[in-house]
Amino acid sequence: MGYVYILRCADGTFYVGSTRDLALRVDQHNAGFGSAYTRRRLPVTLAWSGEYERIDEAFRWEKRIQGWSHDKREAFIAGGLEAVSGWSKAERVRRRAGD
Repeated sequence: MGYVYILRCADGTFYVGSTRDLALRVDQHNAGFGSAYTRRRLPVTLAWSGEYERIDEAFRWEKRIQGWSHDKREAFIAGGLEAVSGWSKAERVRRRAGD
């Protein structure tokens, strides 16, 4: 079993990770034992998580989501994969411009 998760940090940024024990990992982040990134942005809250049969699947999703922009992560949290299907850099620029 594995989980990929997105944390919302106190400064509004996101942190993406993967783990075998989601509750423990979120607690570790909030106790300052997660990553250097989250340690400087406490407290963190769990914004989204996905469960996978294998940890390597969760890790692959972690790496995929880490490559996404803040806006794309926000849209994904709100609406899942359907909300970000077809997203590209050009689409993101268009959305920001309000066209």
